[in-house]
This record gives sequence, structure tokens and C-alpha cells, in this order.
Amino acid sequence: MMSPHESLSLNPARGLLAAVLGNPSTYPGLVSIYDVRQDCRHPVLQSTRPVARIGHESGFSPDGKTFYAAGTAMKAITAVDVTDPKQPHAIWQGNVLSHGITLSPDGKRAYIADPDGEMLILDVSEIQGRKAKPQAREVSRLTWKAASIPQNAIPFTRDGKPYVLEFDEYTQGTTGAGDKHAVGAGRIVDIADERAPRVVANLRLQVNQPADHAAASSDPGASSPVQGYAAHYCSLSSQVDPTVVACSFIASGLRVFDISELLHPKEIAYYVAPTQPRAENEFMASDFAMSQPAIVPSRREVWYTDGATGFNVVRIAPEVWPDARAGTGPGSTARGCLSRSAPIGRRGIGRVRLGMTRKALARRLPAPQRKTRRSWRWCVKGGTGMVSAAFTKSGRVALVASTASRRGKRAVSPGSSTSLLRRRYPHRTRVGRAIVRANPRSTRIVGLRAGKVRHVAVTTSRTIARPRLLRGYLRRAGLR
Repeated sequence: MMSPHESLSLNPARGLLAAVLGNPSTYPGLVSIYDVRQDCRHPVLQSTRPVARIGHESGFSPDGKTFYAAGTAMKAITAVDVTDPKQPHAIWQGNVLSHGITLSPDGKRAYIADPDGEMLILDVSEIQGRKAKPQAREVSRLTWKAASIPQNAIPFTRDGKPYVLEFDEYTQGTTGAGDKHAVGAGRIVDIADERAPRVVANLRLQVNQPADHAAASSDPGASSPVQGYAAHYCSLSSQVDPTVVACSFIASGLRVFDISELLHPKEIAYYVAPTQPRAENEFMASDFAMSQPAIVPSRREVWYTDGATGFNVVRIAPEVWPDARAGTGPGSTARGCLSRSAPIGRRGIGRVRLGMTRKALARRLPAPQRKTRRSWRWCVKGGTGMVSAAFTKSGRVALVASTASRRGKRAVSPGSSTSLLRRRYPHRTRVGRAIVRANPRSTRIVGLRAGKVRHVAVTTSRTIARPRLLRGYLRRAGLR
């Protein structure tokens, strides 16, 4: 714990705080585990043992029973069983190059930032299931333009669809082998097909562009390969339907992004701590924002540490905080979820009807979970999924859709198989690559993905007859 580097990890489910000895390269794998359930101000040491090969970064399974220790400079990951934190022991050793590791909610997938410029999805279900002599299987790898040194990869879902927030540290030239003005920064990766992940959006600053980065190279701290204007560590406001990403961008300080429109993230706030020449920043009076920020959505706050100035609490203005606009911030109206069993008819779903104005919706329904000028989205009671409305330019509902399965119903709903769809709608017609119409005159359309129904939507026959217009409304509703 005196030198955990980037491995310090808390598992809230079990109240365990663990770390593996590390440094900027790697150290021998001495793992320490503390219990912080009773009082986090007074951690109770459970064990300190050399149970990993080497250390630098780490990852905890969500159930808190497996601690993964990784050494960035060598192909070495150790899965440590911490079911009994007083008797930890290695259950798997992998010859995999890994920086940060984040596990899926079920602990069966590891999302690994490979410092050689890739993201790796690893099947660790045998380790999670405690199979005798477990093996891990590579599912896929992905690289991207201007990849530098991948730092970590955090899975999340948006409207039930899986994504990964991946972020790099430094530049390609940090190790002396590449372009010192090629900054990796961050990105959002679509992993709906985990065998073929794809980058769908980037989180970058203007100074991360090669020409701008070169122009600023004489600034304090910018000439150092381990400082400069580059990303280091990011975090999400939630791993389920997040709307905010906060990142430490080293000399650029804290940077906050709105990702409510997932394919079009935008920077909404920044904070650069007053600069001081310290040993941490090589006495160059530059910011040294390196930590993983913590986001407190209910207070519109981001907590992070700057290496030269210490702990900072930054509050973001309500007019730019996306959750505040969506009805969850101070002074907003109460938010509520809609019923998943709301009837689907020719003119809408439940109380969300075609042709309604925003003002009429606001009178009849709870405040939406997220809203933009052209779309509103509500959570659904009792499960995952959403109900969304897309608006015309004049502000009336043009399309309403649901991605929530409907319990106790025999009708086609999200999650239904395509075989049920064929039986229920024998006269269906195709109106797009993965969209079918219930029948030639119906206003109900069904979206498909991987052999199942992804969403059910209602719109007008006029919209269905215009594929480009239909695609636009589906995109605004978060369905493309």
C-alpha cells in the first residue's frame, strides 16, 4: 500500500480495499487486502502476500471474490481468489499484456487495455465460475487511429446496449518509439457484437490534434513525455445509462464531457488547478491531473486529485449538466418511470401519443430521464429498457418507441424471438435493413438485432414511406 501505483481498488459489495505493489513499470506482485466495511476511516488489514507475479494495475470482479493484478511492462495477469481475504491465493496466471482491467457485471468478461495500442475482450467465465484449472479465451481485439498507451476500458450500457469507454494515456512518443504529437485520448466503443467491436465516438480536446499539440510543445510541462496535453484516466457517472464522463487530462486539467448524445459527445466544463512548481511536475508549474475522477451526479460534482495541488471538488453549472436538464438536478421536477405494460396502439405507446407537443407531454407524464431538443427518453418500471419519443422540427411527437420487454404478454415485444414475430405478423413487410412493418398498412414497426426483437415503435405511414426520415427519427430516439 506504500506504492500501489494505479492498482488501488475498492469493492463496494464486500467492502474490500486491495492493491498490488507497483511503479511506472512493474514491481513484484505483493498484494495487500484491507476490510473497510465497518469504518472506512480505519481499514483493517486482512493479509499481505506475494500471490501475484508482478504489479502495476488491477481490477476487481463485481462480486468482490476475484482480484486481478496486472503488470504493464510484462505479459502477466494473475487472478487472485479473495473469497477469504485472509487467505488469498492465485487461481490463474495469464501471459497477457495488460494495463487496466475492468470486469463485466457478471464477472465473465474482462475488458483490458493493452498498452501496445489495443483493447482486448477476454472471456474469464471459467475463472469466475471457479472451474478447476481455468482458462481464459480471447474474444476480440481492437485498435484505432492515433492509439497511444491504452489505460483502461470500462463497460457500460445505454438503453440496454453494451459499450466500452476506453481511454489512452500520454502519446505515441512517450516510450520513444512513435509520434510525440499522436495523442490517444478517449473513445466510445460499440460492443453489441463483441467479436467485432467498433469505435463510434471520440473524446478529444483541440490541443490533442497533432498541429495544436506541436504548437503548444514549449508550454510548461508539455515537453515532458510523462506530462503534456494528453489524457490519463476517465470515469463514468454510472455504468448504466451514463450521461457524463470526467477525465484527467494531465496539463489540461480536469475535463468533463456530456455523452447524453452518445455518438456526439461534447465538452461541457473544465477546471485547471492553480499551477505550482513541485517535484511531481518536475518543477515546471504545470497541472498534473492524473487520478481517476469520481462523479457525484446528485450534486453535479466531480472529485479528483491534482499531483501538485491535492484534492479538488468541482461543481458544474446546472445549465450544462445533462441530468439537471433531464429532471434529476437541483430545482428540477421529480422524475418517474413509465409502465413497461403500457399498451401499444396505432397512435402511440401508453400516454405518449403521436402529434403531442412537448408541453402536453410534460403535463401528462413524469419528467424524462434524458431530453434533448429533438427527443425525450423515459426509464421503464421494473427493469431495463426505455420509452423514447422523437420530435418533428415543430416540436410534435413523430415516433414513439419502447425497448422494454413486457411481462405476461404474448404479443411481440423487445426480447421476443424472430420466430414469434413471424407467427404473430404473418403479413409483415420489410422497410429497412433491420426493420419490419407489422403489415402493409400498420403504423407499428419492429427493429431486429441478432435474431431478436430490439424495439417496437409507432409512427405514421407517411414516415414509414420515407426511409431517410424514418432513420432520422429512430436515431434521435436512440435506436440507431
